[in-house]
Amino acid sequence: MLPSALAGELDPDPTGRRPRRTARDWAVDVCCFLLALLLFLGITASLVPHPDVPGALVVVDVVLGALSCLAVWLRRRWPVGLAVAMIVVGFLSDTSVGAAVIALFTVAVHRPFRYVAWIGGADLALLPLYYWWRPESGVPFAGAVVFAALLTVSVVGWGMFVRSKRLLVLSLRDRAHRAETEARLRAEQAQRLAREEIAREMHDVLAHRLTLLSVHAGALEFRPDAPREEVARAAGVIRESAHEALQDLREIIGVLRTGGPHDAAGGRPQPTLAALDTLVAECREAGMEITLDHRVADPAAVPASVGRTAYRIAQEALTNARKHAPGSAVTLRLTGTPGDGLTLTLTNPPPGTEAPPVPGSGQGLIGLTERATLTGGRLHHGTTADGGFEVRSWLPWDQA
Repeated sequence: MLPSALAGELDPDPTGRRPRRTARDWAVDVCCFLLALLLFLGITASLVPHPDVPGALVVVDVVLGALSCLAVWLRRRWPVGLAVAMIVVGFLSDTSVGAAVIALFTVAVHRPFRYVAWIGGADLALLPLYYWWRPESGVPFAGAVVFAALLTVSVVGWGMFVRSKRLLVLSLRDRAHRAETEARLRAEQAQRLAREEIAREMHDVLAHRLTLLSVHAGALEFRPDAPREEVARAAGVIRESAHEALQDLREIIGVLRTGGPHDAAGGRPQPTLAALDTLVAECREAGMEITLDHRVADPAAVPASVGRTAYRIAQEALTNARKHAPGSAVTLRLTGTPGDGLTLTLTNPPPGTEAPPVPGSGQGLIGLTERATLTGGRLHHGTTADGGFEVRSWLPWDQA
């Protein structure tokens, strides 16, 4: 069965509404009209001087033949109606044979097989009756029937061949269009996923740097009478964090300009689990009290994707602890072996009063949960019994 889109392009509209003819359509229609006219003139030339044909019948035959030639111009708008009408006209007019052949061919090209079967079958069934009523002089009855039947079958077969060829071309064109559409959708989806990845990286990286700025700026505001050395150290941390945040922002903008997370040249490598000690040291220099319980014997053996996810979870968890529980001692535990998975836990007690907390939206924990899920792991977070907060994640670590 034809798809509706292809059927609408291959078959004329049954209601008669049809787009304007193209130059090719005009050329084909002119050729069909000239062919019907040529057969009309040839048969008329042999029919008029025939002594056995009454003059009135010749006039009727010629008039119907001429009208049939003119009706060829309607074959695109009403192919089935024209073909059915030509079955009736063909009994009264020999000169309409050209128009009848073209009408049958048009139905075979522009209509499904059921129409061709009914009309072609009616033509074949009526052939013996036609040649019995109007026998050909000098031609045996059986020979005339067989010849006309072969001509009818040939016209139908040629029309169906043309239809199948056009259908194949339209199907290939439709398939190519769908392939282009799917490729465009895949490209758009890849671009969207890349931008989501960039957005996650922007949150994970910049939130860490900007939180340091906010915490130390808040501490300076909260304790204006702090010792000079402590103020200088906080100012240094603010300056270093601002520099790092600016560098990270430049890299992310560079990625956005080049179109993807893997196109930026000269970018810093993505962190892995081996960089966790550096992250903790950086947080300690910023004034956080962190207890690190690192029980992974060989961090380099952890798969890169798992290690990067664990690093981002630890980074975001430390950032949240610094924002919402400033001055509290944080415990970070990391355990795991190949086959058992990698477990990372960060806990902190209830927030103290050393510095005002930094407001947050909670989007970071949602992003971390998504990261863990994408790697096949899981992440849970919530308050503890003593009012503190805990983030616990498990990531798969398959055996090599």
